[in-house]
Amino acid sequence: MTALPSLPEEPMERLLAIMARLRDPVRGCPWDQVQNFASIAPYTIEEAYEVADAIARQDVAALKDELGDLLFQVIYHARLAEEMGAFRFDDVAASIGDKMVRRHPHVFGDAAARGQDGHSASWEAQKQAERLARAESGVLAGVPVALPALTRAEKLCARAARVGFDWPDAASVLEKLEEELTELRAELPDGAPDRLEDEMGDILFVLANLARKLRLDPEAALRRGNEKFAARFGAVERILAADGLTPAEAGLEAMEAAWQQVKRAGRQAA
Repeated sequence: MTALPSLPEEPMERLLAIMARLRDPVRGCPWDQVQNFASIAPYTIEEAYEVADAIARQDVAALKDELGDLLFQVIYHARLAEEMGAFRFDDVAASIGDKMVRRHPHVFGDAAARGQDGHSASWEAQKQAERLARAESGVLAGVPVALPALTRAEKLCARAARVGFDWPDAASVLEKLEEELTELRAELPDGAPDRLEDEMGDILFVLANLARKLRLDPEAALRRGNEKFAARFGAVERILAADGLTPAEAGLEAMEAAWQQVKRAGRQAA
C-alpha cells in the first residue's frame, strides 16, 4: 500500500485534508465513512451547546477547543455536500461572507443607518428580502423548526411583536400565565395526556414570552436553573452522606430538610 501524502501546513487546509482522509472510502475511518447529514446533526447541536457552556463558565481555554469542535462540524457537513456534488467548504465561507456584507449596508455600503435602531431595521429588511427570494411568506417564515423549543418560542413571539401582536408589558404576560395555569388545573382531574400536554405547552410558551419581555434568554435562564438545582442537590447528597445515608435511604422528609438547609446557606452566602 502506498504511503499517504503529508498533510498541508496551513491550519484550515490541514483541517479540510484531515476531513477528506477520514471520509476516504478505502483508507478512511470506518465510523466516519458511514456518517451522513442526519447522523452528524446531533453532534453539531451538542458542540454548539458546549461552546455556550464554555462561555458561561468564562473558560477561554475550553472555548478555543469547543470552537474548534464546532468548526469541524461545519467542515464535516461541507465535506458530505462536496461528495454529493452540492457545494464545498469555500462555497459555505463565500455564502456567509456575502450575506454579512448584504445585511450590513451601513458598514459596507452607502446606507446612512449607523445607530442601533437603524441597524436593526436594515438587518430585518435584508432578512425579509432573503425570505421573499426563497418564496417564504408570512411574518413567522424562516424561524427554524429545529431550534430548541424555548428558543423557537421566543423567536416566534419576537417576530409577531414586530407587527404589533404583543402584550403591552410583563405584568400582562403574568396575567396570561395565571390564566394558563388555571386551565391546566382544570385538566388535572381527567388526566388526559394530550390535553395536559397541550396546556403545558401553552404555559411554556407564555414563559418564553415572559422572558422576552424581561429581556432574558429563556434557554440561558433554564440552563442557570438547571445548574442551580444540580449544585443544590449535590449539596443535599453530601449532607446526607455525612449521616451515612443515600437519598433513597433518607426519604423525602430528610431530603427536604437538607434542601432547605442548603437554600439557607446559599442566601447567607449571598
